Amino acid sequence: MALASASSTAPPSASPATSASPLVMKVIAACALAHLINDLIQAVLPSIYPMLKASYGLSFAQVGLITLTFQITASLLQPWIGFYTDRHPKPFLLPAGMVCTLIGVLMLSMVGSFEMILLASALIGIGSSTFHPETSRVARLASGGRFGLAQSSFQVGGNTGSAFGPLLAAAIVIPFGQGNVAWFALFALFAIGVLYGLSRWYRGHLNAFAAKRGRQATHGLSRGRITGALAVLALLVFSKYFYMASFTSYFTFYLIEKFDLSVASSQLHLFLFLGAVAAGTFFGGPIGDRIGRKAVIWFSILGAAPFTLMLPYVDLFWTSVLSVVIGFILASAFSAIVVYAQELLPGNVGMIAGVFFGLMFGFGGIGAALLGELADIHGIEYVYTLCSYLPLLGILTVLLPSTKAKG
Repeated sequence: MALASASSTAPPSASPATSASPLVMKVIAACALAHLINDLIQAVLPSIYPMLKASYGLSFAQVGLITLTFQITASLLQPWIGFYTDRHPKPFLLPAGMVCTLIGVLMLSMVGSFEMILLASALIGIGSSTFHPETSRVARLASGGRFGLAQSSFQVGGNTGSAFGPLLAAAIVIPFGQGNVAWFALFALFAIGVLYGLSRWYRGHLNAFAAKRGRQATHGLSRGRITGALAVLALLVFSKYFYMASFTSYFTFYLIEKFDLSVASSQLHLFLFLGAVAAGTFFGGPIGDRIGRKAVIWFSILGAAPFTLMLPYVDLFWTSVLSVVIGFILASAFSAIVVYAQELLPGNVGMIAGVFFGLMFGFGGIGAALLGELADIHGIEYVYTLCSYLPLLGILTVLLPSTKAKG
């Protein structure tokens, strides 16, 4: 592939001009494309839950166990893979992880028992846990110093895939049966080719990676301050993804119950929200490169609070408007949070990416489960009233120290 033929034209000291070169942007775009495919395939699994439940007579508890199996393998393994490859780079893990996803997809299309569905879900999760820290590292290496741009471009690919996955599942799988899940293996095969090209580019730039990995922190912060800052970031991710779970899992139910919308109309509002999330993700990184990570984190978490607090009390028109505003503002934070954490702990790019992508999956899954329990007990509108206060945790951003080099 064209990526593999690149020589070492992006040294560790790449200037901003170098970061804008066609080679670097091609690598970043390939990372985003691979992320789109990875998250598209992931999104297929929950999209076919109703079909699996009906076909195999599963209980809701068994459906929850499928989600738990996927979330455990997709989130808990990521930090450990990132930690290991920070110290022992393994470029071949890029396509190898997608091979796990491919096997999981093919199994999911033909299995005939609950236990084999669990195994297929675990393989898809393992592929995801390998993909995120490693591909995020390659995007950062190709950034030429524009880390926010690279991270947000990478992340927006995943958001786009998450939005399109349910649509494709509804068109390809739901009408024609479980066997048609196998069509998604074509996406996985294509992604293996993209990731193989990225792995060859990465192998050719390992010297540059080693130089970046070995540099010392220049912010002068103590270990205690760094640990405290990482704890604050984890709480901010908690507030963001618990709130986001209320939308991704239950927004359509909320609209149907409160405003008596049809399923199709409620889905349209959800897609508007997801589109705003994709836009916010893309713009958050480059803005952070210009004005600083803390400023973006302040705006993204706490800045959403006035709108989330209003949402439970407005009519359908303003619910639609506010959902788009909230999605855009909240989504701008993740890239800034990841890059800020990587600046706290230079040399641990993969581990940090794994930790925060793992937290994203973990909090999202736990949030969906807990909010579902609350909705069963108190009603769906109660969930949105309660969650409206979560962005107020953004005030914790005041505790984040500066990561600028000490003179």
